[in-house]
Amino acid sequence: MRARGLPSSSATLPEAGFLFSELSSYLKREDVSELQNVYLFSQSAHSGQFRKSGEPYIFHPLAVASILGKLRLDTQTLAAALLHDVMEDTHISKAEISDRFGKPVAELVDGVSKLDKIEFQTYADAQAENFRKMLLAMAQDVRVILIKLADRLHNMRTLEAMRPEKRRRIARETMEIYAPIANRLGLNNIYHELQDLSFRYLFPTRYRVLGNATKAARGNRREMVTIILDAMRQRLKAAGLDAEVSGREKQLYSIYKKMVEKHLTFSEVLDIYGFRVIVKDVPSCYVALGTLHSLYHPIPGKFKDYIAIPKANGYQSLHSTLWGPYGTPLEVQIRTPEMHRIAEAGVASHWLYKSTDADLNDLHIKTNQWLQSLLETLSDSTDSLEFLEHIKVDLFPGEVYVFTPQGKILALPKNSTAVDFAYAVHTDIGDCCVAAKINGESVPLRTVLQSGDQVEIVTASHAKPNPAWLNYVVTGKARSHIRRFLKTMQYDESARLGERLLNQALTSLKIDPQTVSAAQWDKLARESGAKSRQDLLADIGLGKHLPAVIARRLASPAETVSGTTGVGIITILGTEGMAVQFAKCCRPIPGDPIVGFIKKDQGLVIHTDDCPAITKIRGTSDNWLDVAWGKDITRHFEVSIRLMVANQRGVLARVAAAIADAGSNIDNVVMEGDGAYTTMNFMLQIRNRHHLAQVMRGLRRIPEVEKISRMKG
Repeated sequence: MRARGLPSSSATLPEAGFLFSELSSYLKREDVSELQNVYLFSQSAHSGQFRKSGEPYIFHPLAVASILGKLRLDTQTLAAALLHDVMEDTHISKAEISDRFGKPVAELVDGVSKLDKIEFQTYADAQAENFRKMLLAMAQDVRVILIKLADRLHNMRTLEAMRPEKRRRIARETMEIYAPIANRLGLNNIYHELQDLSFRYLFPTRYRVLGNATKAARGNRREMVTIILDAMRQRLKAAGLDAEVSGREKQLYSIYKKMVEKHLTFSEVLDIYGFRVIVKDVPSCYVALGTLHSLYHPIPGKFKDYIAIPKANGYQSLHSTLWGPYGTPLEVQIRTPEMHRIAEAGVASHWLYKSTDADLNDLHIKTNQWLQSLLETLSDSTDSLEFLEHIKVDLFPGEVYVFTPQGKILALPKNSTAVDFAYAVHTDIGDCCVAAKINGESVPLRTVLQSGDQVEIVTASHAKPNPAWLNYVVTGKARSHIRRFLKTMQYDESARLGERLLNQALTSLKIDPQTVSAAQWDKLARESGAKSRQDLLADIGLGKHLPAVIARRLASPAETVSGTTGVGIITILGTEGMAVQFAKCCRPIPGDPIVGFIKKDQGLVIHTDDCPAITKIRGTSDNWLDVAWGKDITRHFEVSIRLMVANQRGVLARVAAAIADAGSNIDNVVMEGDGAYTTMNFMLQIRNRHHLAQVMRGLRRIPEVEKISRMKG
């Protein structure tokens, strides 16, 4: 990093003096000198600017650098922290920062800088796009997010100066996005402080009441904590362990979350205090655990070994809950100094300790893998809100640890299914999975995984993602890949339908589709806002353009078309896929008189001619098409029927048997009892009207069936 042309007249604030004094404890003298030059430059750039609180703006960059200094980060990161707002709030450009302080610092500042003033439809769109860009920059250099988190932490510390509604909005965003990111990167202290500050502004009354209750209880419990600490230290010393033991009070948000999740009052939350034991090495951790278990009885099911199976963010410790004196539960964490360092600084520990330590390497490999998965999800998501939806699930804590058949451990979010596991192993396995085995037993793909499960995925080369998977997968990677596949499939099917519709419209104008030149197609695509002929055909299939209008424009390119002409009768084969939809209001089947409606972004929707849902809009739009069923349709269609039956023993079994004998399958059944009679609503799989009539004749033969009808509308 180099600096030249720096202002020399600026006075150094006392806060800056404290910062540089702190940095001198671990940085070289020349690095501290360079950072002082950066500070003077930033102070000059922000001269005359003030924060909402009334203090000079330079206080904010100094505070951000101080937060990162406590993590003992490198000189480039601290320089970028001091400069992180100059590009947004002053006349300083990225090129000037690069010229003065070097390209790496300029890239970090650029990554952290907020969005330019872009017009978005909603605030949610703006924030989602901001978050998307932030993660993209973070994937290139994780220090970007470290600066951003420190920036958010200081903003949260000074949030009081904002309007109440803005405080709540910023606090909610911090709780939902920034705190989980800090947790995912292992920044334990920042994570808990962000949570507590968010809690304070989201629920100010609850925060105040809980804070007062904790203060009142603190005096009563101090003596008990001292007794426990002394007992632990003596027992560990007697076991020959050199251990550092400390007690800590849980954060208010942790207490509040426990009260909400377990429906407890404050007086029922007994384990407000946790205890931490730090010993020299891993074997000593397990010796300390056994020693403390002999002092206080462990509570069954309350032990977790994060040393053998670390969390996804690299966190390692032994956790155990013990019955302390007077029946008070105690939470104990046992770890080594190296584990403690990673628990406090997470991924940031990399810049302090240039070590070949295997745990640190593993932590950064895991972080890089997570960042790469972000980039993959980013490329699969078509918009920022969708990306944000995908990634939120992966950020929230609560993981399950499962094994591959080879014994490799995978960490997945809580409530993950076998499909989530398949996509976590590899995208191709997820796309082609057809079945799963958990602990050697065949299970449905929607089965929720539990920690310790061994999962094996069965694949087939012809298999494809199922839209129904979106109802139960939870990981962002699985959701984004399934949606990408479905969008590609819908695009291809819509393009094929659009070509059919357009060819029929051209034929009705007595034009051979083969005679339309490539130049005509290119010109029409540009005028219609499509990138290519294929895109234009897909837009026709999705209802964004009427085929008759496009056909007339191809026939007379220079003519402005205001009306439409008929496109002939469209043949419905039932194999068009997502481009043709069968309306759920009337559920048409082959043999029903039908009409087609081109609905924007949904394609061609087929209704029965007498569907009650369309009676009001018939004749009010040019989007109606004449459609007819094709021959030899083999697929099954959903039909809803209602039966009123006498309420007698075994009647459901007889009805189900009659449906099966007629070659139909039951998708769903809902029954409503009403004294002597029961109403049964069935969703059946039917080939055509003839098949439906056959099913209904079989049902009428059952003596208990009083009334039967097909449901529409």
